[in-house]
Amino acid sequence: MGTISWAQSKEQKRIVEEGKKLYRSEMASWYGTDVFLDKFKDKSTRAGGYFSYATEHQTICVFFSQDAAPKILATFAFDSTFSVNTVMIDGQERALSKQESDLLAIRQIALAKLGTDTLFKFYQDMNPNIIPLNDALGKRVYVLTGPKKVGVVVFGNDYLLTFDDKNELRNTKRLHHNLIRTDYGKPGEVAVSAMHTHVPETGDLITATDICTLMLYAKFARWRTYYVLSQKNVSIWDCEKDQLIVMTKEAFEKIGKSETKP
Repeated sequence: MGTISWAQSKEQKRIVEEGKKLYRSEMASWYGTDVFLDKFKDKSTRAGGYFSYATEHQTICVFFSQDAAPKILATFAFDSTFSVNTVMIDGQERALSKQESDLLAIRQIALAKLGTDTLFKFYQDMNPNIIPLNDALGKRVYVLTGPKKVGVVVFGNDYLLTFDDKNELRNTKRLHHNLIRTDYGKPGEVAVSAMHTHVPETGDLITATDICTLMLYAKFARWRTYYVLSQKNVSIWDCEKDQLIVMTKEAFEKIGKSETKP
């Protein structure tokens, strides 16, 4: 009989930690953009883009210039609440740190690949979100697909680019082999849970990008639980507690049958 994995495997823990890293980066970028456009409109025409990264106690969002040798135009430091009321704002223009230079370098390589590599797909009313990371796990860039419209959650059409210590691209991988669009908030419709299915190429576990997307959007969709079904497992994400449980598909189906018996 299949069993529930109450104790997370190392791989499951890694996926959850990676998903939360992506979430923190996206939250800082979301709210950093709002504050930048509100406080520094005069600098917006000079901006070449933005990226975010974590420190020990904060998540930093920086906007960089379009110059041949870019410099930081503004810096926003968020605490764990990502509140715009407590964000620390620094409008002093400055040179990039080593960490920032590396993140910008791999971000720009990923951006260029988006324009030349046919592996990447684009969809109407959706934007690619580029998330560079650099930590003990190495240098990497995730590309997620984000909706332009309210009331839509997008899973899939996501990619992972990995780099070496010299910021040279080593591998580009498609994470989901499909795109899943879920609409929510339609009049008269309330759903406390939702799901999508992974094809074998995507793997037997929820992905870090799935977790990031759920942490960003589940509160708007008012989901309490989200299921990712694969060939072997069912990943169950508790949207209220931000916790993962994995069970075999066999166990999941047996539980479902027992609950439907009179």
